[in-house]
Amino acid sequence: MNFWEVHGIFFLICITFFPRLTLLFAGVPFGILAWLGWLFVPHFLAAILATTYYWHTNPILCIIAWIVAFGGTGGEVKVVTYTRPRRFLSW
Repeated sequence: MNFWEVHGIFFLICITFFPRLTLLFAGVPFGILAWLGWLFVPHFLAAILATTYYWHTNPILCIIAWIVAFGGTGGEVKVVTYTRPRRFLSW
């Protein structure tokens, strides 16, 4: 099965920037491990599903999915753990 026969560029953009919403509304098959992946590491879940279904027809797309998975999850961690320096009343 080819990725482009099932999905389009809009799906690819959405799964990159909004993986939880896209996986939730796209009707991707879920089990208990997939729900845990959706909750904690959605970029990795998207990369695992892409590799499982499309590796034989689109290996470059799967490699890019893994790069985005590592970059996206790392980027989310940086954003969540970043604390802005607090400014006290400086009049």
